[in-house]
Amino acid sequence: MNSQIKAREVRLIGFDGQQIGIVPLAEALRIAEEEGYDLVEVAPQANPPVCKIMDYGKFKYQLSKKSQEARKKQTVIQVKEIKLRPKTDVHDFQTKLRHIRRFLAQKNKAKVTVLFRGREIVYKDQGYQILDRIRQELEEEAVVEQAPREEGRNLVMVLSTSQRIRNV
Repeated sequence: MNSQIKAREVRLIGFDGQQIGIVPLAEALRIAEEEGYDLVEVAPQANPPVCKIMDYGKFKYQLSKKSQEARKKQTVIQVKEIKLRPKTDVHDFQTKLRHIRRFLAQKNKAKVTVLFRGREIVYKDQGYQILDRIRQELEEEAVVEQAPREEGRNLVMVLSTSQRIRNV
């Protein structure tokens, strides 16, 4: 900006956006100073570099406002975890299912983990059945993002909201 520009000639764009043409740097600085604005290099890689006459403080302020607005509109998706055991009873299963539905309604992902303790590990087929039952119960409102897989002594499956719900 201003005296930090090193090129001898620049392609100058006026404050109103009208192209002035290729002028020596000293003349471009003089024009910007007469208008009471700054000379800002907007395309330094061009030959000759493109400079624009603008209010640099106002420009920086507008950029910060745009980035604040973008941050405000972004959504952070969290992964919420539900832990089950192979011998989880029907009522507890329904309660866990309601929790998963609530997580998905809040647009979070749900990680369902079936924990095996001690000798329960020989009943992995029960764990797969539990995860399959959850998948069937939530077929309308969720999509399996990560299929059931073994992680040590646990079975893990990740669910997220389905495409139809996301697009609405």
